[in-house]
Amino acid sequence: MSHALLQNIWFVLIGVLLTGYAILDGFDLGAGVLLPLVARSDRERRLVFQAIGPFWDGNEVWLLTGGGALFAAFPHVYATVFSGFYLALMLVLFALIMRAVSFEFRSRVENPRWRAVWDGVLCAGSLVPALLLGVAVGNILRGVPLTPEMEYAGTFFTLLNPFSLLVGLTGLSMFVTHGAIYLMNKTNGALAERAGRWASRGWIALLILTIATGAAAWFDTPARFQGKPALIWALPAAVLALMAWTRILLAQGKPGRAFLASSLTIAGLMALFGAACYPYLLPARNVVDIAGYQGLSIYNASASPLTLLTMLIIALIGVPIMLVYTAYIYHVFRGKVVLEEEGY
Repeated sequence: MSHALLQNIWFVLIGVLLTGYAILDGFDLGAGVLLPLVARSDRERRLVFQAIGPFWDGNEVWLLTGGGALFAAFPHVYATVFSGFYLALMLVLFALIMRAVSFEFRSRVENPRWRAVWDGVLCAGSLVPALLLGVAVGNILRGVPLTPEMEYAGTFFTLLNPFSLLVGLTGLSMFVTHGAIYLMNKTNGALAERAGRWASRGWIALLILTIATGAAAWFDTPARFQGKPALIWALPAAVLALMAWTRILLAQGKPGRAFLASSLTIAGLMALFGAACYPYLLPARNVVDIAGYQGLSIYNASASPLTLLTMLIIALIGVPIMLVYTAYIYHVFRGKVVLEEEGY
């Protein structure tokens, strides 16, 4: 197996892992953001915790696996991203940790103020990653300033440019829509009705922001559109068709199928992002190296062929196990949530 083929395989595999994370952790991040908007009593807030409680930690395994694969397969990219985006990534990590703590501590004390504090922690701990992960995607899509040695040359505030903030809001609306549809499937009564209204509002925001992001990318980052095969233009049309399908299913009162359509929409957006950036993992906005690459690509930043091949063998064994485990957990906790004395 050639080095180039292995590099391309790992570009796709890392994309699949991050897409799995966006779909699975996306709904529990969205549900966390919506907690104060859809749940109006302690009983309803407990139902939201109960709906995402069995899944959130398993969902984050996809992010850890994707980050680990990036570290081993493309170490130069991992080093540049984690040193350049250090403060933003620490904020995301801190938010995810505090979010995890909220699940453990909320029901330890039967005090409304105590529980309100942890409800706020869950909401903030979901909002920060949902927004900043989109900002990170926006910066990668746009390209970042790099030194001739391909090290990050900007600051934390360089990352907060208007285009990346727009992509961050697009990602946030995507997660909110996905989370609202998930809560429609897992709850009943007034809570499910409120979730349905937020799914429609989130869908409108997602549609407007996605079109705005596409237009902004056309003017701000024309390099992402140059030299691409004609087939890539089918991806935006497919994404818009999946969005329309999601809205039709919501209007027909079919939240289960709408969740599938929303998941496919996220997969389509991730595929569009990957196709636009290929073969770059971290495009540069300002420099070209001596080999002619404008940034860190799969060809100038990968590990050795032996490392990539060894990782591929491990992945062929480990990924099916992870898929079976994930499917089993979702099968065990299928259906509507029921409030219990024990738990959240």
